[in-house]
Amino acid sequence: MELPLDYGTLRLIWWALLGVLLIGFALTDGFDLGVGALLPFVAKSDEERRMVINTVGPTWEGNQVWFILGGGAIFAAWPFVYAVSFSGFYLAMFLVLAALILRPVAFKYRSKRPSKAWREAWDWALFVGGAVPALVFGVAVGNVLLGAPFRLDGDLRSFYEGTLLGLFTPFSLTCGLLSVAMLVLHGAAWLGVKAEQGPVQARARRIGVGAAVASLGLFAVGGAFVTWADMGFAITGTVDMAGASNPLRTTVEAQAGAWLGNYATWPWMMAAPALGFAGAALALIGLSTRWSPLALFGSSVSAAGIIATVGLSMFPFILPSSIDPQSSLTVWNASSSQVTLFIMLGVTIVFLPIVLAYTAWVYRVLWGRTSTAELKTNPDLY
Repeated sequence: MELPLDYGTLRLIWWALLGVLLIGFALTDGFDLGVGALLPFVAKSDEERRMVINTVGPTWEGNQVWFILGGGAIFAAWPFVYAVSFSGFYLAMFLVLAALILRPVAFKYRSKRPSKAWREAWDWALFVGGAVPALVFGVAVGNVLLGAPFRLDGDLRSFYEGTLLGLFTPFSLTCGLLSVAMLVLHGAAWLGVKAEQGPVQARARRIGVGAAVASLGLFAVGGAFVTWADMGFAITGTVDMAGASNPLRTTVEAQAGAWLGNYATWPWMMAAPALGFAGAALALIGLSTRWSPLALFGSSVSAAGIIATVGLSMFPFILPSSIDPQSSLTVWNASSSQVTLFIMLGVTIVFLPIVLAYTAWVYRVLWGRTSTAELKTNPDLY
C-alpha cells in the first residue's frame, strides 16, 4: 500500500513533533518546576507558601501530560532512541522520577497536619521535586551534545559503558545550570502573573532577575563550549532518508565544530539562539519594570529558543555515540516503520488539537491571581 507521505517526510515530521512536545513540556510543567525550586526562598510564612503552591495547584497534574507525551513519542516513533537512552541513562532517569514522585505526594500531604516541621519538610520536598529534574534534564541534554558512551553490536543490541558520575562534566553541568536558571526564570515570571501583589512577588522578581542574567550568561558559555571545543558529529557517507532503520548502515565520525554546520547551511536556524537570548532579555526587562506579562512571554520565548537551538544544531542526529560514532542514532536511521509513523501522525492530528484546546480552556477558566486571603475561604486549595 502506497502512503500519501514518503518515509523521509514522515521521519522529519516526527522529529519536529518531538521538539514541539519537549517545548510544550518546558513551557507548561517548566514553571511548575521553577515555582517548586523557588518555594523555600520566595515564601517565608506558611500562608505565603500555601499561596505559592496554589499558583500551580490547579494545573500541575495536567502539565505533566506533556512529559508523558514526550516519552510516549520517543517510545513509539524512535524505538532505538528510547531503548538506548532509557537503559543507558537508567540511574539518571531513576533520580528524575524519584524527584518527580515527591511532588504529588508533597502537594497532597503538606497541609494535612498543622506541624511546622511536617510542612517545612514537604516544602523542601517540593524544592527537590523542582530543582533536581531541572538540573538532570539539562545535564542529559549536555551529554547528548557530547555524545553518549554506548555502542551497538551486529544484532543491534546496545551496550552502555558510562557511569552516573561520568555524566557530570564541565559542559554538561553548564547545561544543567542553564536548565535550572531557565526554569527558575520561568517560575518567577509565572509568580508575577499568578501571585498576589506583595512580598512574595518582590522576592520572586529579585531572584528572577538573577536567573535571567544567569540564563543569558550560561547560554553564551554553552555556545562558546560548542564553538571552541572539539564537539560535534557528522554523517560522512551517503544519506538514505527513506532507508530501513538500521544505525549500523550510516557512516558517522566525530567532527569538531559540526554542531555549527547547520547554521551555515540553513541560516534561518539562527533564529533559535536569537530567540533564546532575546527572550531572556525581555524577561529581564519585564521583571525589572514589574511588567509581569512581558516577563512571562520572554521566559517562554527563551525556553523555546534554547530547546530549539539544541535540536536544530544536532539535526539530523538524535543521540550520537561518543565511543562508537557508527552507532549514532539519527532521524533517518532510528525511527519506527513508515506505516507506524503514518498511523501515529493521523492519531496526533486528531487528538493534539483536542489536548491544546482543552488545555487553553482550563487555563482560561482557572486564570486569576491566588491570594493569602483566599486560603481561609476556599476549601479546595492546598
